Amino acid sequence: MRVHVADHPLVAHKITLLRDERTNSATFRALAEELVILIGYEATKQLKTETVDVTTPVTQTTGQRLSEPLPLVVPILRAGLGLLEGMLRLLPSAEVGFLGMVRNEETLEPTVYSERLPKDIKGRQAIIIDPMLATGGSLIVGLNYLFDRGVDQVTAVCLIGAPEGIAAVEAAMEGRDVTLVLASLDEKLNEVGYIVPGLGDAGDRLYGGV
Repeated sequence: MRVHVADHPLVAHKITLLRDERTNSATFRALAEELVILIGYEATKQLKTETVDVTTPVTQTTGQRLSEPLPLVVPILRAGLGLLEGMLRLLPSAEVGFLGMVRNEETLEPTVYSERLPKDIKGRQAIIIDPMLATGGSLIVGLNYLFDRGVDQVTAVCLIGAPEGIAAVEAAMEGRDVTLVLASLDEKLNEVGYIVPGLGDAGDRLYGGV
């Protein structure tokens, strides 16, 4: 598994604002969208392209365009929706699928309760988006779900991650083509599984508590 952690002053600045408990939901959503655009350039670095002929106002030349089938962007509900608009600004032609997950109250393991994906995704490249990589449980379930459906390569985009989550995903995805892109690698998980220093519950901060 390849791991890329952004190293850019704009990303660091926006992550700091995102962490601040005084940042309201509207500002939080705007910052999340801006951040996914910034780190999205790295996340889309491995997209497949093909050579095409093009006529400019001056001459004929060759260029590159995204290969068919186009990338599939998959937010993990609900918090992943907060990153979707930013990713689609980079990839307006991408298809979008959705994975809804719920945590079993007894086992604490996440399971997919709802999915909306294209019927055939064999051989596709996918970008799975979720603001937080804490224990790695949800991301592992999402990655396995896509690979089991025939996806060839997946890039996971998260705003912040914990070392424990990265290690868990890396162990679970051994032998599979996975890239993880983070805006920030945080210190650790606390005793209840929250990322430290973190930013709180991303879903609540994006959309308000329920």
